[in-house]
Amino acid sequence: MVRIRAPAHLHTGNPDLSGDMGRLYGTVGFAIEMPPLEVEVKPAEKDTANDGDAMRFIRRFRESHDFPPVSVEVRRYIPKWVGLGFHTTLALSIGEGINRLFNLGLTFEEVVLSMRRGLVTALGFYAMKTGGFIYEGGFPVDKREEVVPPLVFRGEMPDDWFLVVAVPENPRKALAEVRKREDEILGNLKKMPPQLADRLSRIVLMKILPAFVERDIKTFGDGLYLFNHLLGEFWSDYQENVYCCDIVNEGIKLMLSKAHCACQTSWGPTFYGLVDGRKKAEILRGEVEAFLRENGDGGEVFITKADNRGRVVLDG
Repeated sequence: MVRIRAPAHLHTGNPDLSGDMGRLYGTVGFAIEMPPLEVEVKPAEKDTANDGDAMRFIRRFRESHDFPPVSVEVRRYIPKWVGLGFHTTLALSIGEGINRLFNLGLTFEEVVLSMRRGLVTALGFYAMKTGGFIYEGGFPVDKREEVVPPLVFRGEMPDDWFLVVAVPENPRKALAEVRKREDEILGNLKKMPPQLADRLSRIVLMKILPAFVERDIKTFGDGLYLFNHLLGEFWSDYQENVYCCDIVNEGIKLMLSKAHCACQTSWGPTFYGLVDGRKKAEILRGEVEAFLRENGDGGEVFITKADNRGRVVLDG
């Protein structure tokens, strides 16, 4: 039996949806400690799973590899369809668990290619492989889902940098329907103006990454917010506004009053802020919880740090 614990992730954005330089996407984001995914894989008489998505990924892995029947149990969940990476993390955890259980001898990159997850944006892959704060470099325009995007930068987040993460409840159902059409939307996505891709890439290269290396949390946060906000403006045709919905628009404003940044992850509705110190994180969490209650939304707000380890094999 093999059990794997893998981190969720927070997506900040993709710097290049233009492709005029020969590459597309790239991703900036974080692996986070909470909430982790835990998957147990063990031999069985026939393929079984306690989750429909898990069963689908077992079948997908069989398209590329031969292995005995397996039982997959998802023991701890990352919330689905909220921008925390559940499906990619689940797919890669199952593939890695099967690979280790039956000694298939695959690299993690080969698992990713077999599962066909983590190839357009590789944040989920590197969150599992390396953990930390991540910038991956996208893929050649003519090799979409044929290669694993390269890791350009990976750094360990300081222990006193905390992330306050809010998951509003009411928008989840509508956004789940959007996410089910994600492949269709991305396949027909309007092309980003090269000037915007230039600006986003410069923010990454000359603001976000240097500030991270220098442990300048204020400038780092300023860069993350600016980067995420500009991308939100580009994606506004597919959202209610710069962000996915009104509750996130207002939640971002609240977080900005207390945190060094406020960003929406992926399609939302999850949004997050970065602060230095546990005390500030506790204060911000309380204010965001009150905001969600007062606006009749509910949901969950939690404090976490970056996961600097990546996936862990718990036993086997």
